[in-house]
Amino acid sequence: MLPKANRGPLDYPSLGLTRLVAQKYAQAEHWPQGFAHVDKTLSVGTGQEVFDALAEGIMTWEIQRRAGLQVSAPPRAVVGAKIVSGFGVGRLRLPVPCEVVWALEPQTLMGPGGTKMQLAGFGYGTLPGHPAVGEEAFIAMKTAEGRVQFRLLAFSKPAGLIYTLGSPVTKLTQAGVTRSYQQAARALAGSV
Repeated sequence: MLPKANRGPLDYPSLGLTRLVAQKYAQAEHWPQGFAHVDKTLSVGTGQEVFDALAEGIMTWEIQRRAGLQVSAPPRAVVGAKIVSGFGVGRLRLPVPCEVVWALEPQTLMGPGGTKMQLAGFGYGTLPGHPAVGEEAFIAMKTAEGRVQFRLLAFSKPAGLIYTLGSPVTKLTQAGVTRSYQQAARALAGSV
């Protein structure tokens, strides 16, 4: 298991776990104890153009924007980049600050069974002020057969008592945001 983060405000166990899971195209053997997790994979099309569009949309925060979040971030997801998303309606938005803990520009890797696959994406960890503590990753994958998939990985728990008390609402919100990311991935892939 990975050690607890010790890079200042990134304060959660298993820093970078989502990258290990993504690169091995595997299920996490052990999510951090006490953390809820998400591991959703969605087929969004076929071919290099579809993969390139999805990867670029992920690396430029377009997936967050198309999911309905307001985003304040550098132009591209790179390690150390800080992002603040605004979650909510209109001017009533909860700021959710994160820091990119890993980023992978499109590249070919060995997948399951020694087959080649293309992978791109990033993972970010929560910073103080975020309603949760944990990590989330957005991944574009293209199999050797040309199938393109969007994978969302996350592990989190409420950041404090107030968010723990609101846990049922938080779970519903997480499910809604996951659906929004999936719809955004479909839109990015379909815009080719």
